[in-house]
Amino acid sequence: MARCRLCRPGERRKPAEIYLPAHRLPLCREHFLYWFERHLERTIRSFRMFTREERILVAVSGGKDSLVLWQALTSLGYPADGVFIDLGIEENTFSLLSQRAAEAMARRLGRPLHLLSLRKELGFGIPELRRKTRKICSLCGAVKRQYLNRAAKRLGYEVLVTGHHLDDEASSLLGNLLQWNLKYLAHKYPVLPAERGFVRKAKPLCRHSGKEIQLYAEIRKLPFLPEGCPLAEEARRPFYAQMMEELEEKTPGTKLRFYLDYLRKAYPLLAAHKEEFMDRELLTCENCGEPAVSSPCLLCRLQEEFRARS
Repeated sequence: MARCRLCRPGERRKPAEIYLPAHRLPLCREHFLYWFERHLERTIRSFRMFTREERILVAVSGGKDSLVLWQALTSLGYPADGVFIDLGIEENTFSLLSQRAAEAMARRLGRPLHLLSLRKELGFGIPELRRKTRKICSLCGAVKRQYLNRAAKRLGYEVLVTGHHLDDEASSLLGNLLQWNLKYLAHKYPVLPAERGFVRKAKPLCRHSGKEIQLYAEIRKLPFLPEGCPLAEEARRPFYAQMMEELEEKTPGTKLRFYLDYLRKAYPLLAAHKEEFMDRELLTCENCGEPAVSSPCLLCRLQEEFRARS
């Protein structure tokens, strides 16, 4: 049986219970946690995402990705607080169970958790939006992005971090490359600066695979909600994710090379022309003052629409 590569030389090296094919690295459970957190630290430093002196806000959904990120950042000494958005999804008591998982994690870490509600603040939840479009995931994502940006600024945080990981980044990169979505590709970077009304945003797990995150969550026994959103639609991204997974199985490390090579070789060229790829000018919402591609912005338009119905 292979032995853990990180166990100290001269001591009895433990059997490797975990093997990371992309890194050709056999590890015991204890040193897997050590490797995971040090790999995260290197990612944060390599991309200059944030420092321990800054106020960090983690977008917490109750799922394993965001809880793993919150746990690992706290273990590394980053003063990260959480924010949870109640989306009002009553099916399978999804929002309630998600909030309970987020609250359990906050108690475990001893960190503040800001609880926000779309219905209480804006007058609508995601189920109401489902009646407006068949592409509910896209609309939900747009609402959450704008709402989180607004909340992070209001709460006084310098950087907003999300649990997007390597599988997410590689599959979305593949899909947008195949469609030559230059506007998206020119902004495809794991940290985006604070500018034009946006807070700084970072994806510290961008070099960790979903399987690595699952292992970390299980070993740490994190209180995550295993079920996914009941409103989730069939989309093209799972198809691209499956394509990347098949490539990864045949050639371990493909996802990481694909993503990092894009960042090193293609992103600088596209980012230099990002203003040319914008199909609409960035404006300031006449109602709330937030950055948007239209005025009133998406949140203000939806808020007014549902207010008029009531």
